[in-house]
Amino acid sequence: MIKPIELVIFDCDGVLVDSERIAARVQITLGAELGWPLTEDEVVNRFIGRSHAAIHEQVAVQLGPDAAAVWSQRFEQLHREAVDAELAPIDGLPEALDALTLPTCVASSGSHDKMRHTLGRTGLYERFAGCIFSSTEVSRGKPAPDLFLHAAQQMGVDPEACVVVEDSQPGVHAARAAGMRAFGYAGGLTPAERLEGHDTVVFYDMRKLPALIAGLQPPLSQALLKN
Repeated sequence: MIKPIELVIFDCDGVLVDSERIAARVQITLGAELGWPLTEDEVVNRFIGRSHAAIHEQVAVQLGPDAAAVWSQRFEQLHREAVDAELAPIDGLPEALDALTLPTCVASSGSHDKMRHTLGRTGLYERFAGCIFSSTEVSRGKPAPDLFLHAAQQMGVDPEACVVVEDSQPGVHAARAAGMRAFGYAGGLTPAERLEGHDTVVFYDMRKLPALIAGLQPPLSQALLKN
């Protein structure tokens, strides 16, 4: 029997704030500067949806630990400057949040400092304050399920009663591994076919999210029987 949805778990970058395009551009710039030329597609495959530690490890393998340290420092600087200059919420996101009636939280590969900055710049931080979780709180980042399971536990909701809104392949894989249904937002950098899979609804317009979530709720009679 399908459980009623009790919690919507949002990724941050690329789902709440339009920061993945900024991050990809900065990664490409750093790759050109430090000797690892990357295309946008390569950045999406390697970095999007992954934690700072996982990206740092990849750069260290490719260029060595010293270059990886420079990469991390430069990324933080350039990303912050670009966020301050141009970051905006994902198109349609404010309307979607206004229409949602279910509890929500954020579970992101980004650090708390990064989310305070990006969500703060877009006026979203207060909306989720107290319900924001980072991969720095768990031992394994996405695509492992740890972060989403941690968020569900902290929010007091069974994983089967959660849905996850993600824009990356590691993110939807993590949601499935956690036993949660997923919504793959394909309005960003990750192609729709990389988001598709079991228990995943792929969509392009954030304004449609509330109706899509409502469409997954079991009929009232079934929900009453479950209770």
